[in-house]
Amino acid sequence: MRLKKDDTVKIIAGKDKGRTGKIVKVDPVNERVIVQGANMVKKTMKKQNAQDKGGIMEVEAPIHVSNVALVSKGSVSKVGYKMENGKKVRYAKKTGEVL
Repeated sequence: MRLKKDDTVKIIAGKDKGRTGKIVKVDPVNERVIVQGANMVKKTMKKQNAQDKGGIMEVEAPIHVSNVALVSKGSVSKVGYKMENGKKVRYAKKTGEVL
């Protein structure tokens, strides 16, 4: 997977198309990411302890990697790899910025 945790991405397909946010969690096996504040779904939660409230909560649901694109310097870009000083680094293809 070319996207990592804490990358800023823009959603390019689905109900939240156009929204931007940071990646909170990456699931490389299923090729899905969880974007902060996007793809919110209502989920019923059980009461865990005496102080905790149960009920209906809104949580972020996973989005497929193909439906998000990396944002670099305000524009959407693809991710590439190149060698710099003997190290493999990720960079934004549009801007050339090392990530």
